[in-house]
Amino acid sequence: MSKKLKIRKPTLREVRDFLIDNVIWIAGGAIYAAAINMFAVPNQIALSGISGVAIVVNFLTGFPIGATNFLINLPLLILAWLFVGHRFVIKTLWVVSIMSVELDYLAKFMPAYEGDRLLAAIFCGMISGFGLVLILMRGATSGGTDIIGKLVRVRWPHISMGKVIFAADAFVVALSAWVFGSYESAMYAAVVIFISTSVIDYVLYGMDNGKLLMIVTEKANEISRAVIQDVARGVSIIPITGGYTGQNKNMLLVAVRRNEVAKVNKVVRRIDDNAFTIISEVGEILGEGFKTRDHY
Repeated sequence: MSKKLKIRKPTLREVRDFLIDNVIWIAGGAIYAAAINMFAVPNQIALSGISGVAIVVNFLTGFPIGATNFLINLPLLILAWLFVGHRFVIKTLWVVSIMSVELDYLAKFMPAYEGDRLLAAIFCGMISGFGLVLILMRGATSGGTDIIGKLVRVRWPHISMGKVIFAADAFVVALSAWVFGSYESAMYAAVVIFISTSVIDYVLYGMDNGKLLMIVTEKANEISRAVIQDVARGVSIIPITGGYTGQNKNMLLVAVRRNEVAKVNKVVRRIDDNAFTIISEVGEILGEGFKTRDHY
């Protein structure tokens, strides 16, 4: 007697997250599509990634940008299905489909800006970056060079994914500039890429990044109490041994926001002027007092 396959019923939270994901992906795709149709296409600004290739194809043949974007991504997604993972492919395929439809549909309604090309590049970068960050915030990607990077990493894991994406994007921008017959097109593309990535980094990490202070001191307990009381930040105390002196000391780990570094330094100087402090950059901090894990 064969056993019946049990299908797990999704929880209320999973249904809610699925609906929120789709609403945000649709909104992000619409914003990205608006930036492309309003600023990039009318001003022949070369873009990176598969969207840049789609704009070039549209310029040469008139074939819709969204449909081109989908058709180019499709074989990449098939390869990713075989070598990367099914879950990644299903989510990416869905988001690529949403963006491709919106790229073509919104093109009928978006007014074209054909004024100052620098302004067009600036606003294209700002708006497209915000659209992409909405998609990234909900755990998806727009496909394109991200897929290429993952595929290359499967075959050559020692190669940095960032370098692969950069090389692919640089090739697309150079190709676009050659097709448009303008070096300025590549220059404006650099403006778009810089601004869009800056927007993405700021929204994803800028509001929750901070500093990590590593304080080597003989007065760990006093400094720890003062930081907790005066700065309202948690402190971890780690026993260490000096490699040169052989003395046993303690190191305090304190994660703070940028504007709180001066407060901690003031506390340290007041209690132990001989303390050795290392301050390092932190891209993102998760936990109480910072970004919650519900964000993911």
